[in-house]
Amino acid sequence: MKLHILLFLLVFTRLGIADYSIGMGYTPKYSDSFNNFDYVNPSAIKGGEIRLSAFGTFESLNPFLLKSLAPTGLTNLVFETLMERSLDEPSSSYGHIAYKYILAENGLSVTYYIKKNAKFSNGDDITADDVKFSFETLISKDAHPQYRIYWADIKTVKVLGQKSIKFIFNKKNPELHMTIGDIPIFSKKWFEGKKFSDSILDAPIASGPYIVDKYQTGKYIYYKRNPNYWGINEPTRSGMFNFDKIIFKYYKDMTVALEAFKAGEYDFIHENHSKRWARDYSGPNFEKNLIIKEELQHSNNAGIQGFIFNTRKKLFSNKKVREAITLTFDFTWSNKNLFYNQYRRCESYFSNSELSADEKPTKLEIDLASELLIPNYLVRDKDYSFLNTEKSIRNNLYEAKKIFDSLGWDVRDNILYDTDNQPVEFNFLLAQKGFERILAPFAHNLKKLGIKLKYRTIDLSLYQRKVDSFDYDMMVMSYPQSQSPGNELIAMFHSSSSDKKGSYNLAGISDPNVDKLIEKIIYSNNRDKMIVASKLLDRILWNDYYLLPNWYINKHRIAYFDKFIKPKNLPKYYEPLNYILKTWASK
Repeated sequence: MKLHILLFLLVFTRLGIADYSIGMGYTPKYSDSFNNFDYVNPSAIKGGEIRLSAFGTFESLNPFLLKSLAPTGLTNLVFETLMERSLDEPSSSYGHIAYKYILAENGLSVTYYIKKNAKFSNGDDITADDVKFSFETLISKDAHPQYRIYWADIKTVKVLGQKSIKFIFNKKNPELHMTIGDIPIFSKKWFEGKKFSDSILDAPIASGPYIVDKYQTGKYIYYKRNPNYWGINEPTRSGMFNFDKIIFKYYKDMTVALEAFKAGEYDFIHENHSKRWARDYSGPNFEKNLIIKEELQHSNNAGIQGFIFNTRKKLFSNKKVREAITLTFDFTWSNKNLFYNQYRRCESYFSNSELSADEKPTKLEIDLASELLIPNYLVRDKDYSFLNTEKSIRNNLYEAKKIFDSLGWDVRDNILYDTDNQPVEFNFLLAQKGFERILAPFAHNLKKLGIKLKYRTIDLSLYQRKVDSFDYDMMVMSYPQSQSPGNELIAMFHSSSSDKKGSYNLAGISDPNVDKLIEKIIYSNNRDKMIVASKLLDRILWNDYYLLPNWYINKHRIAYFDKFIKPKNLPKYYEPLNYILKTWASK
């Protein structure tokens, strides 16, 4: 996630600014001498186990490859980074493997200093050579391309000493020395005698609180606490990772997984399916209060979820076609009849956030567009017409038909034909069968216009390969955002990622005006200016109909057996699984 940076000067040296923490646009909440984060219980007793579910399968214990699936939990439990993110601040990091950094006065390099006690799970010290090896491996062609995109502004890396390493930048980037702190660190001994690009089933050698105990691909994976974990007494780990054992059991079907949970096969579930949440969380264990059903509030920037139009496909290269198809989705009906009125419609690429553009453009947006030479006609009202709940779907379908008529498309024998006399039809790529009930009414409305929507659920491995190679017409995708979006926007929406396999630019967006705004967001060191650029980016993306907006919820729906102790304070910005594994403990 993005980490914008405004450094507050604590120590001045000839080299630049030395510090332990980083925050964007504010003084970090916690001092250099803090003992623990406020959302943990520093007195939590360590022990016990937690059993969880995972969907699909896994093929490799290497989570950094493009062409293989890694098990759930591996990245957050086994690997660590130079800095630790705070979950109760918009964008702050604190020294973890590193004890400080020095940003050069010219902003073109940063030096990180590694703690003397930081060690890998095999007992080896973590050195600057390990950090350099990790970075260079992750930006190599064998790794997932997201890393090359994320750290594209890093020119080179120099090892200064056993415990110090310098990153040199191509150009000034206000967030880059913070995102460097997100590099997962691992030992080169993990890959001895093997190629990084191979699907590796040997346990990683990293520095996290857990190590892989045992596994069976596609069935389960057990993580156990590293009894010699180096960081147990660090303030960035106080009250965290309290379970001795964490177990993930894999299921192919979410309905089967829920029944297994209710029967006591595992202990915690995060529900993202409204129908199941409304109707299926009942039974003897609920009646006896053995299972607790709860909704946790959060302040996350919800970003946007939607049906992605793959604009690389001829059908969806025309914005008017995308607009017409967007008009056919009846959210009001779906929310009432399918979602039990649990959701809100996404009205922005930054839903539930101050970064969301208003319907009318502000003068600041107009001035920014002028500064960046973005045409005036793009700075127009956000098109909310299809969101109007006062209009019936009949009116929306009529508007869609008018668009197709204007394109010269015509209906014959209840089939819509384009100007090339080709029937209009497309495929929807699915990995979860539960989504089929949502597509059924969408397909029904499309059929009224003579359009055929085809969909079926496929194996998760095949699904991932199709996504990575952009082999789909339409698919559902969620773009969560942080409170300070930045480098990750390149992978999502920038022209440079539109044809990079494995990128998150699933719509194939390639627009120089979008590029200008993303770069303005990334390189801004003023939060107010970043917000204006984000609003204008939101406006332009929204009005180009790259996706059909779905819905979001500002709560996490969870259920769990009453066998855990929770901290008193919730964080503000968090995902439930990560929060629970970090902060809960056994009774």
